[in-house]
Amino acid sequence: MVTEADWTAWRTADLRPNWDTVLDAFGPDRLMFGSGWPVCTLAAGYAQVVQAVDAPSGEPGRDERHQLFEATATRVYGLRAGPASRVGGRNSRT
Repeated sequence: MVTEADWTAWRTADLRPNWDTVLDAFGPDRLMFGSGWPVCTLAAGYAQVVQAVDAPSGEPGRDERHQLFEATATRVYGLRAGPASRVGGRNSRT
């Protein structure tokens, strides 16, 4: 979403209406995080994109965040989840 906003002046609040619509329409169990890297670097760094996803829904609950950043992708792509795969874990970029 950051590349669809004003690349030089976007704020997380600018993304909220779109984010709320998507989250309400699909729910966190049908969404997965995607940074849009490397294209996102036109408007934000990777960490900023992660923060932009976390912030629009207020403070996402533990389950919602788990769905967005791990569970949906694990289920869809048939991956194995492990403790190090958690966002903020030792193998995470955040």
